[in-house]
Amino acid sequence: MKRVAIITKKHKKDAWEAGRALHAWFQERGLEAVSMENEPDPQVTPLPPGTELIVVMGGDGTILSVARHYAQLAIPILGVNVGGLGFLTEISLDELYPCMEAHVLPGKFEVEERLMLTTTLYREGELAWEEHVLNDAVINKGALARIAELTTWIDGEYLTTYRADGLIIATPTGSTAYTLSAGGPIVSPTLRHVILLPICPHTLSNRPIILPETVTVAVTLDEKSQDLYLTLDGQVGRPLKFGDHMEVRACPHNLKLVKSPYRSHFEVLRTKLGWGEVGMRRRE
Repeated sequence: MKRVAIITKKHKKDAWEAGRALHAWFQERGLEAVSMENEPDPQVTPLPPGTELIVVMGGDGTILSVARHYAQLAIPILGVNVGGLGFLTEISLDELYPCMEAHVLPGKFEVEERLMLTTTLYREGELAWEEHVLNDAVINKGALARIAELTTWIDGEYLTTYRADGLIIATPTGSTAYTLSAGGPIVSPTLRHVILLPICPHTLSNRPIILPETVTVAVTLDEKSQDLYLTLDGQVGRPLKFGDHMEVRACPHNLKLVKSPYRSHFEVLRTKLGWGEVGMRRRE
């Protein structure tokens, strides 16, 4: 490995200091390193040609932004959590340098391929917006809006018209984000599925649906739907209008995420969600 990019969370002092220290550490070992701050959409700074690894200093939110900006480059991304343990930033600052010495620089690391989604918004028959997401695309209503009516198709076949507070279309990676809070299933993040989840549906039989990655989910706003907003990964969004048509399908590229050599996904779940270990102690 010869060239590395270090992207730090914008305006976060401890992340910037950690990134500066890592930059010096790389240079001491003869590696080319470039330091960058994560920029909001659409201010995306191109990476230097030949970059072989992106190290993200921040939290899961920073990873989401970096994924939207750079996942199409197919460069492995290592998330370093400057703060608490994250679902995406699995490496702590204490583990960073041992991980670099023993796993990253020698090339002895595993990369997980994470499904991403392409969200396309059409307005009056014209392309209005297209963006890639790692977690989810969410249609949500404003504080005083009426119940949304969202007509939904799967591969061109009518599914249902959801009467709900909104609709989440998520990846397995996003199953531990907003989808989890809305009562959705936890899905192993390396699976290739799409989760369709209505938010507070008025029909109790409207349950979460898990679909294959090959489908296209299409949603059209009913004329009664007002004050709705489309939000991608909880970071960027657009207001919606009657007649808007949205399509969500698997992205042509995946996120390449460097896997932690120190803990499994299940350990992260136990830690983040506060699951007990009584059963494990009994087995011992």
